[in-house]
Amino acid sequence: MSVFAALRCDVQEGLRQRQEQQEQMVRAVSALASEQLKRFDELKELKQHQEFQDLQEVMEKSSKEAQGQQEKLKEEHRHRAKVLNLKLREAEQQRQRQEELERLRKEEGQERLRRLYSIQEEVLQLNQQIDPNYRHKDLPRIDLSAYSNRGNQICGLVSGLIRTTSERGFPTQVDVANTERALQEMRGLISSMQQEIAAAVEEKRRRDEEEERQKQKELVKKEQMKAQTPAPAQHSGGKQQKEGLQVKAEESTMQWYRQLQDAAEQCVASFSEISNCKDNNEVKKIKTDLQKAATIPVSQISRIAGSQLREIFDKINNLLSGKSVQSGGRTVSVTQHPQGLDFVYYKLAEKFVNQGEEEVASHHDAAFPIAVVASGIWELHPRVGDLFLAHLHKKCPYSVPFYPALKEGTSMEDYQRMLGYQVKDSKIEEQDHFLKRMSGLIRLYAAIIQLRWPYGNKQGAHPHGLNYGWRWLAQMLNMEPLADVTATLLFDFLEVCGNALMKQYQVQFWKMMLLIREDYFPRIEAITSSGQMGSLMRFKQFLETCLQQKEIPLPKGSLQASFWRS
Repeated sequence: MSVFAALRCDVQEGLRQRQEQQEQMVRAVSALASEQLKRFDELKELKQHQEFQDLQEVMEKSSKEAQGQQEKLKEEHRHRAKVLNLKLREAEQQRQRQEELERLRKEEGQERLRRLYSIQEEVLQLNQQIDPNYRHKDLPRIDLSAYSNRGNQICGLVSGLIRTTSERGFPTQVDVANTERALQEMRGLISSMQQEIAAAVEEKRRRDEEEERQKQKELVKKEQMKAQTPAPAQHSGGKQQKEGLQVKAEESTMQWYRQLQDAAEQCVASFSEISNCKDNNEVKKIKTDLQKAATIPVSQISRIAGSQLREIFDKINNLLSGKSVQSGGRTVSVTQHPQGLDFVYYKLAEKFVNQGEEEVASHHDAAFPIAVVASGIWELHPRVGDLFLAHLHKKCPYSVPFYPALKEGTSMEDYQRMLGYQVKDSKIEEQDHFLKRMSGLIRLYAAIIQLRWPYGNKQGAHPHGLNYGWRWLAQMLNMEPLADVTATLLFDFLEVCGNALMKQYQVQFWKMMLLIREDYFPRIEAITSSGQMGSLMRFKQFLETCLQQKEIPLPKGSLQASFWRS
């Protein structure tokens, strides 16, 4: 029993030892497996790391290659851009050179065109000095028709040259030389005409002196015979008849009037292409632009500020001087058409006169700003002044002064128009409206003769100054008065420029005022009906007040020095 037990103990001990060995083996195998697994993981991680590094190297290499390619493309682009910029710069410089050359060519062309217009204007002005119907009262044999024909030929030649060059673009130096030769010929023509007239006058003077000597001899003989013959008895009561006033203007005044009207008609004929442009849209547009540029500034003349008046004056002066001006959002110049300057001269003068019968007739103080601009333009551009007078005389013949006579064959409507009345649909305007328009025109004229543009050249004389007003007043008083008209116009004229005439003529002026009151006013009163006494009474009150105070006040609305600082 004890042996069995001992054996069992040995077996158990052996089993325990084997179990321990097996457990040791299991642990050893497990540890080995764990270590192998670690090595495998490490190997796997190393392989992944190597693959990632290889991939990263490949990517970096690709990136470097792409970056290099990109840099190469950028460099090529920079090179191309540089070449393109160089070409663009060269093209821009070439364009600028071309523009500069074109600008210089245009400036030279415009300068030559202005020269042509200047020559044309001088030629036309010189041609106006030749009157084909000239017949001096003392030189009946003088005939200027040959000079007139040649002068018209030269004017036609110059106008044709300007028209041709305008169609071609700008004139060449040859064109300028040709027109200058024509101008020299015209000057020579005028000189020859003046020499012929002077020679004829000298010859006439010698003949007159000879005739005078003969008359003196005959007079001496008559006196000797009279001394030897008893004088016959004179009849008493031979009262000399007092001469009446004139009903017609003086011949010199009428000659001046006709010259101005002829000049206006010649001016109209000189822009016939612009006038008759119904089928030419381009010329029609130029005509509209020029007319607006000439008339709109005149309509804008007001008493608001002196600076505004100066801007308007400069705009009109620039237009007449051939410079470009802005009108209605468009650039306008008289150089756009060969006949543009004559057209603007005519329309501008017409507009000034229209402002007289419209604006000044309604607002008397408007005469002064309009007159000072008109006077300044007249001084710089004398043709505007001549055309202004022509328009004024046509609308108001009393501004000459001139009372048109009713000629045989003239209709009553036409005669009323000649007298200054407006006739529409065979209906003559009312007398009040007629007198209002005449009043506005005379007031504008009276303002012009005493005003000068303050920024102009004060050294020269006024182009149409107070001496013309004095002459007008003297001639009015030498003509038979007209009911309503004479009293109205004398009052308007003296109220506007009486103060200036008083300062200029002093004692002579007051003698004239006394003559009006004592001699001329009763003549007006004698022909004035009861329904026409308003203008007469107003004139009488004005005369009495001025003579009593020995002073004529400044006209209402005259421009003071402060106005030009506004």
